[in-house]
Amino acid sequence: MSAKKKRNHNNRNRIWLFVFISIVAVCFFSPLFVAYNVTEVDLRNVLQQPNSQHFFGTDSIGRDIFSRVLYGGIVSISVAAVTTVVGLTIGLIYGGISGYVGGKVDNVMMRLVDIICSIPSTIIVLAFQMVFPNKILGLVIIMSLTNWMTMARVIRGKFMELKKTNFIMLAHGFNIPKRVIIFNHMARNSTLSIIIIATFTFAGAIVTETALSYLGVGIPIDTPSWGNMINNAQNYILTGKWWVALFPGIMIIISSLCVNFTGEYLKNKYVS
Repeated sequence: MSAKKKRNHNNRNRIWLFVFISIVAVCFFSPLFVAYNVTEVDLRNVLQQPNSQHFFGTDSIGRDIFSRVLYGGIVSISVAAVTTVVGLTIGLIYGGISGYVGGKVDNVMMRLVDIICSIPSTIIVLAFQMVFPNKILGLVIIMSLTNWMTMARVIRGKFMELKKTNFIMLAHGFNIPKRVIIFNHMARNSTLSIIIIATFTFAGAIVTETALSYLGVGIPIDTPSWGNMINNAQNYILTGKWWVALFPGIMIIISSLCVNFTGEYLKNKYVS
């Protein structure tokens, strides 16, 4: 790719970054300017089409969809962000230890990852959510515990590659503490891999939360989230009430695209 094309490509990806920052800002500051309570029932305005008072229309019990989409963004993005950070932290530590130590320890740790990956994550989530009293906290915990394996595998491979390099061997020769080698040298030189996995994990977490909430095992039904809104709208899509599902669906798609293109922008910026 020529320098001009690469620059244009980065500029387009920067626009996606700006869009994502705008979505996050609007959602998290929405309590300051939304006109309607997200849980307020208004039976006089049931299933109203988008208009000057309700920009995105109303749902089956008269709640303002615009307010609920913005508040739902706070919930969906927060869950995705927390689970991504926790999952990446676990994966970084686990994969780093496995790749750095190697040998039998590496074999045992990777076989454990293979066993966990062989169990469908949906079954784990369903079982955990049935016994956990706080559904939101339970969703965050179980999503964090099921999305770290990819990160662990990538970091393990990167660490095994890095520990054979000259500067790591020199660090060992100078008796630099292992924790410094792992976190200051190897982890820092794995930044590109971390960025790539983090963006895919974050985008996947948004979709996962949406899917689980749609199935009724994610965010509690009384708490607005993009998945819950689509779940509530499924009975009205075929009756022509398109706006009930359209706007939360658009937010899910745009947010996922923004995260992926933002990762591309950060990757190109880091490489250059």
